[in-house]
Amino acid sequence: MSFSTVTILGVRFFAGQVEDVFKQLENHGGLLTAPAAPNLADILKEQDYYNALYNSDIVIPDSGYMVLIWNWILRREPIQKISGLKFINFFLQHISTSPKKIFLVNPSNEEGEANRLLLHKKGARISDTCMYTAPIYSKQVDDHKLLELVEINQPHWILINIGGGVQEKLGLYLRQNLSFKPAIICTGAAIAFKTGKQVPIPAWIDRLYLGWLARCVSNPRLYIKRYLKSFYLLMILIRYKEKAPYKSARKIGILNA
Repeated sequence: MSFSTVTILGVRFFAGQVEDVFKQLENHGGLLTAPAAPNLADILKEQDYYNALYNSDIVIPDSGYMVLIWNWILRREPIQKISGLKFINFFLQHISTSPKKIFLVNPSNEEGEANRLLLHKKGARISDTCMYTAPIYSKQVDDHKLLELVEINQPHWILINIGGGVQEKLGLYLRQNLSFKPAIICTGAAIAFKTGKQVPIPAWIDRLYLGWLARCVSNPRLYIKRYLKSFYLLMILIRYKEKAPYKSARKIGILNA
């Protein structure tokens, strides 16, 4: 795939419009990740997570905090925020025109049914065999049962709707081990904003980079501590800028690349 990118911390972030992301995935497949600021702030101690970003086909700049630091404090080559929510909104608006099969990886049966109902309303039918509730993964993320189900069903779209920091590693595991190249979308809780399983975030809040504030207000005990650690990302970006924080960062051999 060929498209414009901006390199931040050694990771090639997509520098285009959300419709271009959808088109690339629809036509070519690949692994899409959307790292949030709290996860980016942990990359110095989470090399497996960093490797998942480094080896993604498309990384969208989901973190408004990262974008503000990059554009206004460091004044590097500018990049435009594309949130996971913005991509999911576009995906839901256009998925009825793409008759390709969808496979859902969900955090629970309840959320899985809510996700399936939402997609049904948008014109996408999902069979029982394309529904999977993820277990709680250990630090080493692999799942032979999921891999087998995906191979049997051969979907074009795989939506991984589990937590950030884990979903990216699971997405890379599938990308490396499948015999074909689907579009693997790691946008985590973004679809839950649409189903009501998480606090709804209006488009104007997302445009103003205030999604983090809406989540903190909805559940301060869970999110305030998580987002406070994001401030460490400022020091990481100042120190490394375009450079990878790991000297060993490398592209991993991937089937059908």
